[in-house]
Amino acid sequence: MNKLTYIALVMGAAFAVSQSAVADDMAGMKMGPGAMSPAASSKSALTDAEIRKVDPASGMVTLKHGALENVGMPPMTMAFKARDAAMLKQAHEGDKVKVRVENVGGTMTIVTMQKQ
Repeated sequence: MNKLTYIALVMGAAFAVSQSAVADDMAGMKMGPGAMSPAASSKSALTDAEIRKVDPASGMVTLKHGALENVGMPPMTMAFKARDAAMLKQAHEGDKVKVRVENVGGTMTIVTMQKQ
C-alpha cells in the first residue's frame, strides 16, 4: 500500500468516527423543515400591522407591519399577496390587523389576517 492510499484510508476512518459521534449527540433533535427556525416554536404567531392599501385587481394588500420573525423580515411597509379573495373583501385602509405572512411558492403571502 502506498503512502497516499494509507493517508486517505486513515483520513476516511477519522471522518467516519467523527460523524458517528455527531450523529449520537444529535439523536434526539428534530431535523425536519423549519425545525431550527423561530417559527418552529410558534407556528401561529401573528404580527401587528396596519392596512395601507387594498388592491383587489392584483390581490395585494399593502401593510405597515412589525417584524415578521418567521420569514426574517424587519418592520417595514410592503405589499403582500392575499391568500384568498375573502381577505380582500374584509380589508380596509387604516384597519389595524394581526397577520401571519409565509413564503408560499416563492411569494410572500398573507395566510392569516385578523382585525384588532
